[in-house]
Amino acid sequence: MSTSLDRLAARCAALLGPDAVIGDPVRLRTYECDGLTTHRAAPGLVVLPESADQVAAVVRACAAEGVPYVARGSGTGLSGGALPRTDGVLIVTSRMRRILEIDIPNQRAVVEPGVINLDVSKAVRPHGYYFAPDPSSQQICSVGGNVAENSGGAHCLKYGFTAHHVTACEVVTPDGEIVKLGEGPGYDLLGVFVGAEGTLGITTKITVRLTRVPETVRTLLAAFDSIESGGTAVSAIIGAGVVPAAIEMMDALAIEAAEAAVGCGYPAGAGAVLIVELDGPDGEVAHQFDQVERLCRDAGAFEVRVAADDAERALIWTGRKSAFAAVGRISPAYLVQDGVIPRTALPGVLARIDALSAASGVRVANVFHAGDGNLHPLVLFDDAEEGAAERAEEVSGAILDLCVEHGGSITGEHGVGVDKARYMPRMFTAEDLDTMQMVRCGFDPTGLCNPGKVFPTPRLCGEVPGVRKGPHPLVAEGKAELF
Repeated sequence: MSTSLDRLAARCAALLGPDAVIGDPVRLRTYECDGLTTHRAAPGLVVLPESADQVAAVVRACAAEGVPYVARGSGTGLSGGALPRTDGVLIVTSRMRRILEIDIPNQRAVVEPGVINLDVSKAVRPHGYYFAPDPSSQQICSVGGNVAENSGGAHCLKYGFTAHHVTACEVVTPDGEIVKLGEGPGYDLLGVFVGAEGTLGITTKITVRLTRVPETVRTLLAAFDSIESGGTAVSAIIGAGVVPAAIEMMDALAIEAAEAAVGCGYPAGAGAVLIVELDGPDGEVAHQFDQVERLCRDAGAFEVRVAADDAERALIWTGRKSAFAAVGRISPAYLVQDGVIPRTALPGVLARIDALSAASGVRVANVFHAGDGNLHPLVLFDDAEEGAAERAEEVSGAILDLCVEHGGSITGEHGVGVDKARYMPRMFTAEDLDTMQMVRCGFDPTGLCNPGKVFPTPRLCGEVPGVRKGPHPLVAEGKAELF
């Protein structure tokens, strides 16, 4: 460790206790990446605080030493947003997992950032409520990470993303002050903070909105010969004015992986399956369900299954919820992509992804939130084969280009992190990026809070935003690359 990290290790041990500080190189490897394993870096030091005061004390110590730091929850992110710094401190909030308050009359709960997403719903379910954001990793992902990435999930079509279910956050700012965002008049700083990928501070307490459990939930699985036909069904359902709680789709390759992993029993020979879930008052659900079933058959569904009870509903969802991990059954390695397109563009874009895959020889398994056009193509490759990773990355980038070309985005819910920073100029101008950087510098003028994430090149807070007249100093020194 460097002298600064040596001093920080001793200081953090005094603040948190020696069992909350990890400096052993072998143990540090546990934290070298998040869910996106293609980016790895062992942290210089790991600390595990148990309170907001301890987080603030660690941040102040880092600021005093000029040492960068990164916050991490459960480590399930898929963009490298929690990738640590080898010269910095990783602040892990996994010990901060208390549900501090459940306020049913006001339909809210107050939780620490390390609380697991699904545990919030389990705690309030006896009262007839749940926490609506439901990422596929909800059994292990933390609410603090959901806030950082503005996570969505299968039911975000109807219920929205994390930002729609967070009413306040207690935050440790980059200078170590504890502040509360989301209450009182003034600018919507909470709106800026949620989804900022941990670059503006560290949340230590979150007030979440609770949603009443619906009266009725009905789920169907429709099988199609092709993914394009499934996309047509999605457009027809939304076009009819039906807003399901969820519309999810998987293609043949994703179905193959899910069957190998969990034996979900989807219809044999399906080129795609569509999962549609409706919830709400019983009469409304019954009427809309008939519409959805008819529209799926009109679009070419050769089989429609309706879940008769909660057990069958869970079985239908098992394949979709396990899809990302299941792909490991059919490929040694894969890239998880995350782009957004308008719903009406689904058939055309999916066809072009198929063409990209065929032309490159790189297999792509498609799993996505079809209702809001949030694609999750899984680009498969063999990491033992020379050049395979590079070809997969090229296809992955081409898919993002398709999303931007059709008026979409390079990310819907996984975030930019380090993985997509180089793609930001494909969607934003230099002026756009400089404006974003001005906001970041307003929160973190020293640039120590999760540096190197989101933006394509290092942009220093001392620089005047605007068109650069010459190369960035770090580029000139060979310490950074300009994309």
